[in-house]
Amino acid sequence: MSTTEPRGARVVVLVGNPKPASRTLDAAVHLATELAGAVDLVVDLAEYGPRLLDWSDEEPADLVRQVGGARLLVVASPTYKASFTGLLKLFLDRIPGDGLVGTVAVPLMLAAGPGHAMAPEVFLRPVLTELGATVPPPVSASWTATTTTRPPTRRGSTWPARSSAPSWPEPPPPNPERSPSRVCTHHRRHRRARPA
Repeated sequence: MSTTEPRGARVVVLVGNPKPASRTLDAAVHLATELAGAVDLVVDLAEYGPRLLDWSDEEPADLVRQVGGARLLVVASPTYKASFTGLLKLFLDRIPGDGLVGTVAVPLMLAAGPGHAMAPEVFLRPVLTELGATVPPPVSASWTATTTTRPPTRRGSTWPARSSAPSWPEPPPPNPERSPSRVCTHHRRHRRARPA
């Protein structure tokens, strides 16, 4: 959004949603505000798109320096193909291996259901750690099923409150004929379908 903040911005929000001014951006700004009180720099990568591929472009290079100088960095992405977006990956690839040393990075991924609750921990945490960031331990994702209100949007309105928590389907009961194994149910189905 803005690149006029000082190079040592203390609280930075980095959003990898390909849609500009997205709900992912709203959620990330809300989280950073709750954690630190104020946000110094918001980087909406949708505004830079193909410029992230041009390594001679000084504006994305300056953003990398500003993000690297953050004390608190909220990195947000929608869950896309069970991981974070390629747009966010493009930006993170520009950060040197020790570029986030001294930064506390909080991964935030928005998902449509509980099946992707571990995505920030499994996909985003390792990348941020590899870049030198300190990533706090995960917070339980169970709050998403019990939250009755959503954070305000940047436009000042709020999303409608849910009347009750969604009911997620229960997992199927274990099959007593098979011993427990670490093979996922998808592969078990295929294994059963094969002729002996």
